[in-house]
Amino acid sequence: MKKSILLLFLFSFLVSVYAQPSKDTAAIRQVLEKESATWRQGDVKAHAACWQIRSYSRILVSTGDGKALDVPPSVMINPPKDAMGKGGYAIQTNYKMSVYKKTAWVSHNEESVSADGQHTFSYEIRLLEKIKGHWKLVGQSIHIYNP
Repeated sequence: MKKSILLLFLFSFLVSVYAQPSKDTAAIRQVLEKESATWRQGDVKAHAACWQIRSYSRILVSTGDGKALDVPPSVMINPPKDAMGKGGYAIQTNYKMSVYKKTAWVSHNEESVSADGQHTFSYEIRLLEKIKGHWKLVGQSIHIYNP
């Protein structure tokens, strides 16, 4: 009987410890997919809602031809008129996450397909914070490569 109670307690404890991170990882994936889709749709308001710009926010992009771009974070919430809404879609795979309390980092692969069918491949590292119960991007590093 004691063993059964101990096992039940241990099981309940493990479920409670691991349930929150899986809930958070699902919410994080959802915000990353939303951020990607809203950029391509040109939905400035919905895209901006995925971001929280901080004094330490940074967006770094390395291009397939070896250039490095330091993109102002303000572009994520107030993009140039012709930057968004060009259509297409993205496929994100190979998620790896570290979630600790209200911070997370995520790495994943992305295959972007433009409206005219061109494919671009990247490795991405995303930094997020949980703000008022919602995960928001605060920075990212994108590395475009030629497969």
